[in-house]
Amino acid sequence: MNFDAITTDRIIEMAWEDRTTFDAIKFQFGLKEQEVIDLMRKEMKPKSFKLWRERVQGRKTKHEKLRTFAKGRFKCTRQRTISNNSISKR
Repeated sequence: MNFDAITTDRIIEMAWEDRTTFDAIKFQFGLKEQEVIDLMRKEMKPKSFKLWRERVQGRKTKHEKLRTFAKGRFKCTRQRTISNNSISKR
């Protein structure tokens, strides 16, 4: 599949994120895991691709069925909450 530069960048960004699953990429862009791997291989430098493959290979968070949590996002306890477009104080 051919994507524009912005879409390709977004797919690469999602693939680098630890908690974004390959299923989410497939849902949003229609790419299977192997197609994401092929895209990453084509678009990245060889060393960067190798580092990425080492990171994601066997990572449970990249595969929805292997996750130990159902859904949600990690939120640091020191992160400020945002309400009505203004940052609230602690």
